[in-house]
Formats: sequence, structure tokens, C-alpha cells
Amino acid sequence: MTHLLDPLKVGCLRLRNRIVMPPMATNYANGNGEVTEKLLNFYAARSQDLGLMIVEHSYIEPVGKASSNQIGAHSDDLIPGLARLVDIVHDNETPIVLQLNHGGGTTKREVTDTMPVAPSALVHPIRGMEIPHELTLEEIDDLIVSYADAARRAKDAGFDAVEIHGAHGYLLCQFLSPATNKRRDEYGGDLRSRARLPCKIIEAVKQNLGRAFPVIYRIGVTDLYPGGLTLKEGVEATRLLAEKGVDIIDVSGGLCGSTPKRLSGPGFFVPHAKAVKNVVDIPVIGIGGIKTASEANDIIESGKVDLVAVGRAMLREAKWATKAVEELSGSVLFE
Repeated sequence: MTHLLDPLKVGCLRLRNRIVMPPMATNYANGNGEVTEKLLNFYAARSQDLGLMIVEHSYIEPVGKASSNQIGAHSDDLIPGLARLVDIVHDNETPIVLQLNHGGGTTKREVTDTMPVAPSALVHPIRGMEIPHELTLEEIDDLIVSYADAARRAKDAGFDAVEIHGAHGYLLCQFLSPATNKRRDEYGGDLRSRARLPCKIIEAVKQNLGRAFPVIYRIGVTDLYPGGLTLKEGVEATRLLAEKGVDIIDVSGGLCGSTPKRLSGPGFFVPHAKAVKNVVDIPVIGIGGIKTASEANDIIESGKVDLVAVGRAMLREAKWATKAVEELSGSVLFE
């Protein structure tokens, strides 16, 4: 039986345990996307005793910037600041991952100074502010290059892996969802076509950085929205992504605000992750309302997922991982 504190090796990634800090937007970068002291302190405080730390979403190009103080990965000028973040987390011997994202149709003109872009000229059903520009085939090609370039910057800064954000209603989620993708070319229609862009991005990153450089994909495995991506299609999409070389699948869901209230309790996305684990031969991360070490350990021992991500509880308690290790090692009671 696998335990929360058991190590895990994924390619060149060596995790001392199965505890993951998931990406959570702090908005602690400055207006240019640069790393700040406040951001460094936030991650330093939470990096002890983790198996894996995934840094919040960074924008791969200015038009994809989701908020005013989001971390940037769109320019080589940002590499030194990102390297400082890597170093401060590596000081605690924790592997660190940078999440790469494009806001797509959720972006706001007041942040990007331009109109949003999306797979189709449809207002985003949850967070849309205006009708976006429908990306042309040439612009999609440029977008793939932007993702690969951002991944290269992450590697140059010393990150141990990158995570491609394909959940929560952002651009890649918009391409995958039939609710937001009404294209009639090779990027729209059936599931394989809607998944074409994420798959091409994975291929580009692997080609540019080498097959050994780990790539995680965070997927919204179901939109939980009428006419949106179903769990059946979402699970099939993870199989397509795994075929392209993804090393870990990070399972979430919803179009950022569409998650029903009935999804509650510890590990509310774990059943969805288990459905993914049934069809892929790579590690799967489960998430959703996990608050205590015992809850996290029970989920791992159930065999439904390989890793558990603890979000809000870790926001509240910076030493969550340390306390979890102590509790499960039998030295203290978890508070």
C-alpha cells in the first residue's frame, strides 16, 4: 500500500513524498510580471517538506495576461527573477514547477490593452467581458511558439518542470470545450480536433527542451457546464495528451466559477482523477478540499491517485507539509 510520505520518481523528477502545493494565484508579482520579495517570501514559507511545488500561472505573452500582477514568462528579461524563486525553493530541496497559461477569452482590455482572443468569437460563458477575436491559423502557430519559448525560459531559470494550464476556463480549456470552441477547421469539431492545440504545444515543448524535461498538464476534465466538456471526453483527452509525452496529469474541473456546490468534501475531484488514472500509465494528481494529513493519506492509500494537491489549507498554514510529515511520522498530532 502506498503512503503519503512514500517517494516518487517521475523521469528526472525525484519527489520525497506525495504532497503537492498546487498553483494558486497570489498576484504578488509587479505590473511587469517580475518576481517580487513578497512573492519570494510566500513560496519560501511553504516550500519545506513538500514533494512538489507548482508555482501559480504565468502568462506566456502579453495578450494572455489574466491579471495586473500576474507572474510573467513572456520575456527573457524575467529569467533572473524567476531564477531567484527557483533558488529559494531549491534551498529546501523541493522540486519546483512553473505553470504556463494564456487567459484567452477571460482577459480584460484594462489589463492587456487589447481585445481578448479565443478559439471562437463567443463571449466566455462565465468570465467573458466582450466578444473576443477568433484566432487565425497563423496566430495559433505563433501561440505554440510562445508556449515553447516560455517553457524554455522556465528551464533556463532552473525550474524542474513546467505545467501547461488547460483548466478553469482559460485558453486551452476554451479550445477543448465544445461550449467555447465552435471552429470548423482542424482545431474544432470532434474531441481529437479540439485537443489538437494542447497536443501540439506538448510536442513543441518536448521537441525544444528534450523528451527528458518533465511536462505536467493541468486539465479541466469536465466543464460542469451545460453543453461543455463531459467527463468521458475529458478522460479521453488525457489519453491523447499522454500519447504526446505528458509526464503527469493534474486533474481539476469547471470553467472557473461553474463548479457546482454539490462538489464538496475532501478530494472532491479525486473520483474524476481516478477515471483518468484508469486510462493512462503516468502519475495523476488529485485535488479538491483536502484539509488534513489523514485525508490526504487516505486518498493516496486508496490507490485512486498518485499525488495529492493541498491548496487552501496550505494558504492558511504555511507549514502544512511539515506538520503533515510530523503527524504521519508519529511525532506530533496535526492541529
